[in-house]
Amino acid sequence: MAEFKQRCWRCRKNYVLTRSGQKFALCYDCQKSELSKEVKGKLKSMFEIPEEFYKKSLFLRDIKIKYIRFGELSEKQIAAFKKVVKEMEENNKI
Repeated sequence: MAEFKQRCWRCRKNYVLTRSGQKFALCYDCQKSELSKEVKGKLKSMFEIPEEFYKKSLFLRDIKIKYIRFGELSEKQIAAFKKVVKEMEENNKI
């Protein structure tokens, strides 16, 4: 898929790297208030990853916000979250 930069839908100031097919591009600054809320529950340790990962990935931010909002995730969401974090960790080691 093609990647390109698009302005944030909320603030219209920052640019966000998006892919074709992605409807809403939100920057990290606009989602920071939602992400800073305390994570409660059994998956708390899963979300303790470097903040840099959240800045780079809209997907990781979205999963964390959904967990904070609804209090649970499906098995597929958890597996996808862990897979993306693992890939990002491997890319940072190189």
